[in-house]
Amino acid sequence: MKTSDFYFDLPQELIAQDPLEDRSASRLLILDKKTGQTEHHIFKEIIDYLSPGDCLVVNNTKVIPARLYGNKIGTDAKIEILLLKRREGDVWETLVKPGKKAKPGTKISFGEGLLIGEVLEVEQEGNRLIKFEYEGIFEEILDQLGQMPLPPYITHQLKDKNRYQTVYAKHDGSAAAPTAGLHFTPELLQAIKDKGVRIAHVTLHVGLGTFRPVKVEDVTKHHMHSEFYIVEEEQTELINRTKEEGGKVICVGTTSCRTLESAADESGKLHAGSGWTEIFIYPGYRFKITDRLITNFHLPESTLLMLVSALAGKENIEKAYREAVEKQYRFFSFGDAMFIR
Repeated sequence: MKTSDFYFDLPQELIAQDPLEDRSASRLLILDKKTGQTEHHIFKEIIDYLSPGDCLVVNNTKVIPARLYGNKIGTDAKIEILLLKRREGDVWETLVKPGKKAKPGTKISFGEGLLIGEVLEVEQEGNRLIKFEYEGIFEEILDQLGQMPLPPYITHQLKDKNRYQTVYAKHDGSAAAPTAGLHFTPELLQAIKDKGVRIAHVTLHVGLGTFRPVKVEDVTKHHMHSEFYIVEEEQTELINRTKEEGGKVICVGTTSCRTLESAADESGKLHAGSGWTEIFIYPGYRFKITDRLITNFHLPESTLLMLVSALAGKENIEKAYREAVEKQYRFFSFGDAMFIR
């Protein structure tokens, strides 16, 4: 299976640059994975396709303002840092631009000394381990100095930081939003609950590897980035009970899907716990627990496109994406949604 098999031509103007005023007013393409049939709706109509006894699984991670701009101490050199994940204490794995100015021992000042970072080492992929020094609470300083780490294909400034968070975001730790969840409003979630649909929360801290292109031509040779997940006991019981009673498990986003597939055994039973996952789902994968998926429209040749192709069938996805382009759906993080049922 080749990476180029997952290429499609996407006009630049279909890449959504700004979120809609009303989260739930996005368009919704419904794809039947058995027949390949499609329907076109507004996102808030998703409720009509959820049944009492089903379980909607959301990822409650919260995006941190992970992009920092500073100066190399002793020079005027400007340095940009993106926090990827906390290793231990105040040591973070980061992306640094320009990397050549950030050799081990380099000290960087942010916010006129409010935060000081020292480069400890350069890792194999070029990422830097940086130790931070500060007075007070790191998260509060980050909130003051940091910017939201929008994906590289979004060139507009975000006016409201909260529009790159889901309304149920709770646990700090992501370098990118689980964007399928951006379409939900508190009102829509309440209406879904009132219909008798269960809502389960899992956590997967999304890494920037989400946006990394697949650079190998043989899909099976691609190495996934690792991401930290948590599935709590109470949520595990809720999801397992849904399966036992014949309800459908509907993942909101590829991150919720990868969390469940990482934490389930071969018999389809979910287990509580936490850890790092490098799960890579592409056509041929047998899903253990995910029945249906709400997702956005993904980048050509991306691991996310491969995941949805695994669930719905490659030909069905190709047809649906062609239709989405023809009907001028909005693509990527702030774009429209698809429901694979």
